[in-house]
Amino acid sequence: VEAAWGIEIPEPAEKLRRLLMNAKQYSSHLLHFFALAAPDFLYGPFASPAKRNVVSVINDMPDVGKMALQMMDFGQQLCAAIGAKAVHPVVGIVGGMKKALTEEQREHFLGQIDQQLEFMEATAKLAVDVVEKYWDVVAKVAVVPLYYCSVAKDGVHEIYDGDWIVTDPEGKRTAYNPTDYLDVVSEHVSSSSYATHCFVKDVGYPEGMYVAGPLAMVNGCERMKTPMAQSALKQMREKVGSDIIHNQFAYHWARIIEAVEALERVAELLKDPAVCSENIKTLDVEPKAGRGVGFTEAPRGNLLYDIHTDEDGICTQLNLLVATNHNIGGINKVLAATAKGIFEEDVLSSVKLPEPFIK
Repeated sequence: VEAAWGIEIPEPAEKLRRLLMNAKQYSSHLLHFFALAAPDFLYGPFASPAKRNVVSVINDMPDVGKMALQMMDFGQQLCAAIGAKAVHPVVGIVGGMKKALTEEQREHFLGQIDQQLEFMEATAKLAVDVVEKYWDVVAKVAVVPLYYCSVAKDGVHEIYDGDWIVTDPEGKRTAYNPTDYLDVVSEHVSSSSYATHCFVKDVGYPEGMYVAGPLAMVNGCERMKTPMAQSALKQMREKVGSDIIHNQFAYHWARIIEAVEALERVAELLKDPAVCSENIKTLDVEPKAGRGVGFTEAPRGNLLYDIHTDEDGICTQLNLLVATNHNIGGINKVLAATAKGIFEEDVLSSVKLPEPFIK
């Protein structure tokens, strides 16, 4: 809407939005890792489903469970402090933000940063340990070359505002202005789903189906924005032996790299007194006829909103391409290729599984 109406927001409002987004990125990625992914790896994929859950992890690894809960809680509490609600925040308005972060709130969260950084370092070590032990699986199962769509700015990983990056299976990255997205992607209406399947227009359907999210994001950038995250990305690329990573199980590793960057960015932004500025609203907001495209990154993948308004500012046309649209076709492709490898090519017979982390 701001793009459609030609509105510039104050710099402190942008910083506050970035702080909110990185807090959500942090808590969401950790929720995914600890609650959805870790139980399968820690107990082993053939353990009883009754054990493969986050409650079992908390019971069997109380120190890890406590750390995970404290990390997720930090992110959610920060989201609530900025957004008035941790889920579906209500402070974002056309022209900026409705509510400033107080100095007391800033000091409260700054006081927890050192501990959170220690927790994040321990989590990253656990994630790398899991990947190392399961490397035979990561290297042999679900290795599917794909196209990837992501957000970056001048080659740097970005989640708030950047170019649309299309990375081809050979690793070539092409940057586009999100406003020109209709020249870049098309939507295929599938008879099997309410969600359209997005694909790279020049490649065609179904060959041009792609995925978004953490692995796409690290494939689509030259470097991360913060030092610890960049070191983690370098370690990942050295392990795989390539800047383009088609090992789909590496999504878990990429998610942790993004979580590292999110926390580093939270720390940087909290240290900036401008996040407590009261100058967070543009008062000169006038509805008008226009078209605006918003493009950003959510924890599951790209979000693109294309809005047309009339002279009264009423929406007359709207197109949303959300993470499901970007991912569903590519995920189907990965599942089909992986099923073929397991059931027709017997790839699992050559895969060595490690002993479970938790017996």
